[in-house]
Amino acid sequence: MATQARELPPKQELPRDDGDDYEDEEEEGDEGWDDWESDGEDAAGGGGLLCLFCSSRFDSESSFFAHCGSEHRFDFHKVVRELGLDFYGCIKLINFVRSKVAENKCWSCDGSQLEGNVPWAEDSYLKPFMEDDSLLHSLSIFDDDEEEDCGVPVERGECSRSNGRLAGPQGNGLNTIVDDCSDISARFEKAVITESTGGDKNESLLEEQTERQLKIKRASVTAKEIKTVDDKYFGSYSSFGIHREMLGDKVRTDAYRDALLGNPSLMKGATVLDVGCGTGILSLFAAKAGASKVVAVDGSAKMSSVATQIAKINGLLNDENTKVEQNCSPHVISVVHTKAEELNHKIEIPPNGFDVLVSEWMGYCLLYESMLSSVIYARDHFLKPGGAILPDTATILGAGFGRGGTSLPFWENVYGFDMSCIGKEVTGSSARFPLVDILPSQDIVTDTAVLHSFDLASMKESDMDFTSSLELGLSGSDAAVPGVTWCYGIVLWFDTGFTDRFCKDKPIVLSTSPFSTPTHWSQTIFTFEEPIAMTNKESVADSSLSVGTAECPAVTVRSCISIVRASEHRSIDISVETTGISSDGRKRSWPAQIFNL
Repeated sequence: MATQARELPPKQELPRDDGDDYEDEEEEGDEGWDDWESDGEDAAGGGGLLCLFCSSRFDSESSFFAHCGSEHRFDFHKVVRELGLDFYGCIKLINFVRSKVAENKCWSCDGSQLEGNVPWAEDSYLKPFMEDDSLLHSLSIFDDDEEEDCGVPVERGECSRSNGRLAGPQGNGLNTIVDDCSDISARFEKAVITESTGGDKNESLLEEQTERQLKIKRASVTAKEIKTVDDKYFGSYSSFGIHREMLGDKVRTDAYRDALLGNPSLMKGATVLDVGCGTGILSLFAAKAGASKVVAVDGSAKMSSVATQIAKINGLLNDENTKVEQNCSPHVISVVHTKAEELNHKIEIPPNGFDVLVSEWMGYCLLYESMLSSVIYARDHFLKPGGAILPDTATILGAGFGRGGTSLPFWENVYGFDMSCIGKEVTGSSARFPLVDILPSQDIVTDTAVLHSFDLASMKESDMDFTSSLELGLSGSDAAVPGVTWCYGIVLWFDTGFTDRFCKDKPIVLSTSPFSTPTHWSQTIFTFEEPIAMTNKESVADSSLSVGTAECPAVTVRSCISIVRASEHRSIDISVETTGISSDGRKRSWPAQIFNL
């Protein structure tokens, strides 16, 4: 288990792997993984334009629409002409059809489009239904040489001369998106410059057209940004080193094993959904515990293939080509390569939903990686009413740490030499970046307090953003020591519970506390800009001096901590506002510190 300190600068990718031992193993094995890819839907999708109605793919737009017309009796160009759809109407129509096909519904059974009230009129259909839909990016039916034939009003960003124009050619709305997403607002400002030469009516029309085009661009840019981050995130979990670290974390793995194998009243005959399965270890435990069906989901194509192979090696894979007796079959695990949010597009969900949802979704400081949102989505869409979610509670706790929790003692005596100048600089840097490290329990100087608790069976995704406070006084051992104790910052950790709400036979607690056996999550350390002097409540404060100094130590440190999902997908922003309170009630507040994970 790695215990090396990890300093986390803003917006940095955090692979949960400390050593290089497994990277070589990863690189050496990359070439052989192509043989493991499945031939079905679970394999990574190919290129080209995906048919609206089936799994066929095409290299050109003309062959794509010809196929839709001949095989599925869907004449796209005819619908466009008869309904007079503009570019945005075509985008909405494509997303609408894809959504209805995914629901196994007829896109045209409503009939309302014949009366002009098309069911895809809502702007919500401007957002791509299928992530990174190549068709939307290559749609060219409104090229100049085809525009007259389609009989479609010119509303793509180029108005008639009497109505004014957009400065510069706009082309196809989705094709104007650039890859660099670092400054979305600046890009939009450059892409859309209006020149008003008409009356109020024409100006209003131009503004409406511009607003619609921006909606399409924003939706697509957001989707591309999220996809880029997701690709990096799922790609990072293709490293075997990461999985060895997690599987080798006995606290983590034993907790899940005991919760699954130790609760037969819950698991016997249950249908189980494993979100973010990785190697499939939790699915293997569930199958061993007597589950009748286990669906293991992972967004990494490589790890989905690995999990499939592992389940097969262990005789637990639900292989359609293997004929077994349904009632006594040990072949219960199916592995699906997809994000949890898109599972129903890949497989048929059990009629009443799954009985149990299990996931090891926790990140540093509990919420880093934001995988919890996928678990909540799966709970709301795929878990049966009253079904079990494991774990079902999560709690973030915190305490104040002393000088031993910093690197100062190390640098003050390096083989007999004083290098404290380095220690001061490192500590100053730690006040800007959070640190993930194992903090020895003897370096905790205050009481422990609960920052925030989550009920995973009922919480909403918005509950992931919160503000709460820690009220910290000196711990019993430190309070008994006369004089001043210095608090250098706040350390956070989490506990998750498999409570008797669902695990009635054997409740389990998984703790990442500094007072427990270390885990690969370590703890997350937030260093103050300057240390705060603390003492017990019996001391007499000097009212003429600042609270938190050696001459006027605080008896309580109050830290108001906000944790919110950052603008960058899967990251979190953390702010810490600290106040020292003296024995006579006087307060001193320090400037808020902002950290990013």
